Amino acid sequence: MEERTRAYLRGRFRDHYRRTEITPPPAANEREWGFIPWTDGPGTTMVRHRSLLELGDVSSFLVRKRPRHVYFSAGRFRDPGAKSMHEKDWQSADLVFDLDADHLPSVTLGDDSYAEMLAKCKAALERLLDFLEDDFGFEDLEIVFSGGRGYHVHVRDENVRHLEREHRREIVDYVRGIGLDFEELIETETVAGLGRKTPTERRTLRIDGGWGKRTHEHFMTFIDELLAMDDADALERLQEFDGIGEGKATATLNAARNNRDGLEAGNVTVHTAVAQLAERFASETVERDNAPIDEPVTTDTNRLIRLPGSLHGGSGLETVRLERDELDDFDPLVDAVPETFVGQEIAVDVTDGGTVELGGDRFTVSEGDQSLPEYVAVFLMARGRAEKEKE
Repeated sequence: MEERTRAYLRGRFRDHYRRTEITPPPAANEREWGFIPWTDGPGTTMVRHRSLLELGDVSSFLVRKRPRHVYFSAGRFRDPGAKSMHEKDWQSADLVFDLDADHLPSVTLGDDSYAEMLAKCKAALERLLDFLEDDFGFEDLEIVFSGGRGYHVHVRDENVRHLEREHRREIVDYVRGIGLDFEELIETETVAGLGRKTPTERRTLRIDGGWGKRTHEHFMTFIDELLAMDDADALERLQEFDGIGEGKATATLNAARNNRDGLEAGNVTVHTAVAQLAERFASETVERDNAPIDEPVTTDTNRLIRLPGSLHGGSGLETVRLERDELDDFDPLVDAVPETFVGQEIAVDVTDGGTVELGGDRFTVSEGDQSLPEYVAVFLMARGRAEKEKE
């Protein structure tokens, strides 16, 4: 990036911060702060181990320094400005989750557009929120569009802030479905058999919540599709599963036809073949419904995370704090475009053209000197795809 481009972006970032009110995180004075300035060369320099006392008012700091990126720590410390983590004296930390489109199994880099990547990341975010709200019952959540390629979720419930790394790892494993054992989803109840002296055990799939409910929903969708087929097609479909031959397929189909209500109630162990099929669906459910979070972010109690309201120096988009009921309608390529950069055009030299979807429009940008809407030009310059033209 040429100095002329850096100077332009520094100036326009400052203009944005002059007109933007930034809300710091809770207990901002107990957190470490860091930022990346607009430096020469391809690398970046992180300035960290700063306390809010050293920075001063956040909004004034952003206008004064107009950083490329700005962060605060998930951790809360007795002395956040100390130069070593030991000296900082850790007290507690938010539980932070990071979803990055670059790391999603469903995203194909080079094929998926930026808009498609963000849409898939939003779908993964919805799955994550289901875990956090429904399975764990967390209430104090903050959802943030990162300004780049994903989303952050900050959990600040009092009962999680003191968790050590290994306990955070257990939460990570749960939302990722790592190590899920089908037997853990089965509830065993001792019942007295009619006319029998010896009690028997009733084994049912837990369907009231968690991975059991997800597995059951996935399994019953398949069962209903199966029952809608004629016998020949249903048997052929069942034999597509490894290890299921004609005999097991027939037994499974008969059990499904004769015990649909029982299966709906969770009695997937009504027949050995049905139980084996349900177990396969547990694995498929993990693959389909897990939340592919960036694991080290959640387990790191000292992690620096991007400040909501700040600009992302790699895109020129805003890091947007979202209410839960705003998420469905949120379009990051429209709603995260800073108003500061809307309404004027600037001249740039595009070095890497292509399609850009921003502000509700689709631009096909060619290489060379041209005039573009400023928010498009800022996006391209921030991503290293254009340089500011001389005035």
